Amino acid sequence: MVKEIERYGIPIVHMSTITTISESVGANRIVPTIAIPHPVGNPNLPENEEYSLRKKMVERAIDALGTEITEVTQF
Repeated sequence: MVKEIERYGIPIVHMSTITTISESVGANRIVPTIAIPHPVGNPNLPENEEYSLRKKMVERAIDALGTEITEVTQF
C-alpha cells in the first residue's frame, strides 16, 4: 500500500520498531521507533520528557516527508 500511495506523488513515512518489516512492505522513508507496545513514547519517563521524546519523533517524521530520496532511507 505504501508504494501505491507514493506512486501518486504522496510521500509516506513508515514509523516502525522493526525496520526490516518497513523495508519488506516497500516503505522508502523509515523512522525507527522505540518499542512494540509503545512505538512513539516511553511511559516510564516523566510526562515532560515523554512529551519531548514524542515531539522529536514526529519532527523527524515530518523532516523525512520533505527529504528527497532515491533509495530506502532510515531517518
